[in-house]
Amino acid sequence: MFKKRLHKAALMLLLFPLFASSNEQVETNQVLELLVYKTPTCGCCKKWISHIANEGIRAYSKDFQIISNIKSEYGIAAKYRSCHTAVTRDGFAFEGHVPAKFIKQFMSEEHPDAIGLSVPAMPVGSPGMEMGDQFKPYTVLILFKDGSSKAYAEVNTFEEQFE
Repeated sequence: MFKKRLHKAALMLLLFPLFASSNEQVETNQVLELLVYKTPTCGCCKKWISHIANEGIRAYSKDFQIISNIKSEYGIAAKYRSCHTAVTRDGFAFEGHVPAKFIKQFMSEEHPDAIGLSVPAMPVGSPGMEMGDQFKPYTVLILFKDGSSKAYAEVNTFEEQFE
């Protein structure tokens, strides 16, 4: 287990660019940065990255042909998976088309037993999955270290995804 965490820490240091300088205040208004693991040809992943960037989250992407190993490494069970996985420097994972609003909210809270949030599958109308005026309500799940989950937020309208 320790070796796996050490590997993840080393990988994060290699892949993330230098973070905010040390003279910046560490507050909730500090820029949130995510490393997004995705496949090189996925258009919805690129649209989701644009969504979070427009909401003030800095994203760096890393392309892989097969990213299931990344998902497994971060403890994301198959039933919670989607097309991309974004992680913070601290190792929190955001799986799929999680709206930036909920990523920011989660990061401002204490969740000692959580690994992150997930929007399983690819709900129509979620950020990055826009299809005209189509929208399908969905649930944002909080994922826990023990493999369980529970509802974190219910998104019933397109507008509820944004601040």
